[in-house]
This record gives sequence, C-alpha cells and structure tokens, in this order.
Amino acid sequence: MKKKKLALMSDRKYQMVPLDSIVVLNSRNRNKDKFAENVRSIDEVGLRKPIVVNGRSFKRTGKYELVCGEGRYLAHIKLEKTEIPAEVIDCDRKTALLYSLVENIARVPPGTMWFAREMERMHQAGLNYSEIARYVGKSSSYVGDYIRLVVQGENRLIEGVEQGLFPISFAVQVAQSDDATIQGVLMDAFDEGVVNSTSVARVRRLLQLRMQRGKGIRDRGERSEKSKGYTLKDLTREINQSTKEKEDYVRQARHTQNRLLQLLFGMSAVLGDPEALRLLDAHGLAAPPSLQGEYGVDLPPVPVTEPTP
Repeated sequence: MKKKKLALMSDRKYQMVPLDSIVVLNSRNRNKDKFAENVRSIDEVGLRKPIVVNGRSFKRTGKYELVCGEGRYLAHIKLEKTEIPAEVIDCDRKTALLYSLVENIARVPPGTMWFAREMERMHQAGLNYSEIARYVGKSSSYVGDYIRLVVQGENRLIEGVEQGLFPISFAVQVAQSDDATIQGVLMDAFDEGVVNSTSVARVRRLLQLRMQRGKGIRDRGERSEKSKGYTLKDLTREINQSTKEKEDYVRQARHTQNRLLQLLFGMSAVLGDPEALRLLDAHGLAAPPSLQGEYGVDLPPVPVTEPTP
C-alpha cells in the first residue's frame, strides 16, 4: 500500500458540513454514560476537535463518508444542530478505514476487549501483526495473542474480561492452555491477585462452562439458566473451597521448606564434625557438593575441619 503523508495543520481543509450529508459506514455501539457526557460537553463548550469525512464520492453521491468522530457527529444530532465542523480528506475507502482505526486505537485503553477488537479490525483491513504493533507500541506476539482471542471466538473469556472478572492477559493465558492445566492457571492467578476472592467462584464457573459447552455463548436462555441455578450459597461454598485450596497449598509449601532446611542444617552440622569428616574421608566422600545459593536458601559458609590423622 502506498503511504500517504499527513497534511500539515495549515494545509488541512476544514469546513462546515451539513449533518444530513454525512453517512456512517461502520457504526458501533457506544457507552450511554460517556455519550451523555460528550453531548453535555459539546453543548457547554462547543466542539474542540472537528470530525473527519471522506469527500471522494461527494460529487457523485452528494454524501460525505464519516471517517472519524461518530460520537461527535451523533452528539450534534442529539443537540438538533444542522452542521458540524469537519476536516475533508480525499482517499479510497481502505485508506479511510485505516485512518479511522488508527485514530480509534490511540484512544482505546490497552488491555481491554475494545483494544483487541480494534486490532482485529486493523488486521482485517490489511495490516499485518508487525504493522499493527508499530501503531500500538506493542510487540508482534502481543498483537497476535490478542487478535487470536477474538478470531477464535473465545466469547466466554471475552465476556469475563468485559464484566471485569479478570484482565485480558489472563484470558489469553487460558486460551493458550489445555483443559488439564487451566485449574493451575486459575490458582496461580488467585495467588498473584489477578483474580480476587470475590470473583474467583464466577471465574471458576465460567471456565467450567467453557470446557463443558465450548468457547461460545449459545443464547440468552443458557445464561438465564445459569443465573437461575447459581445461588449465594453456591458462591460462598466455592469461595471457601478456593480459600481452603490456597491454604493447603501454602501449608504444604512451608512443610517442604522446613524439611529442606532441616536437611541442609543437618548436613552443615555433619560437615563441621571432625569425626564425621574422617569417616567420610575413609569412604572417599570427603568433598561435599556445594549447596550455597541453591533452592532459594543461602547458608553461611561452613568451616570445614580437616580430619585429624
């Protein structure tokens, strides 16, 4: 694709464009609260940033195609205005789409499903992972992982991210794991605070449904049945179970650590005993292995006493 240089501010063409001459080719759902705030701001202080429209087909159709600024455009309609300030560009539809996507991705918080979907749209528009990575400031592998989450239809994981049950990084990790290791992934996330105690039961159930019924969500009936059958008692039981599993894990880890320390200090005592060293020397075992810094345990140097002849 031939790259087109961005126009200087002084060279950009701005004009008042009638709202009824603008068509939206790729509309999207909007957050009602944010949209209401946008309307209020424009009503009180005016439009700070003009929208962008493509005028290539205007002479033929009498319409401008919206490139960037759908929220601002809809806010003007809500305020019953007739015109809106716009930058008019002239390009083909593919270039206009990329223009729009690049602007959108700059405003989207990283680590959200919106961010992942915008990257997937950029990929569908013809950009490869490396090109998208340059736009978003991430690695190619990061871009690929997020796009695959959308492409593979991981609707249950996507729903979990959008409900705030876990971050998208956890969803990517689950998508890359087989069923046998997912429980371990969840426990690690719980231990690290990625999944908190108030949501772990819901996350566990979501992962169970994903394994039993697939990645997608079939219909609203299934979700209603899930909600109907899941009670506060179930939630409390699963939280208690998760807490007990974590406590058991910590208890076992401490027990293992204590046994290892006993072994290490016992060996230190043996190696500091001249009689024991003489016995080891007699059997050709006088040179002990060095455990300094191994297994996360740092022991003070043990003074080795030469065996008495």
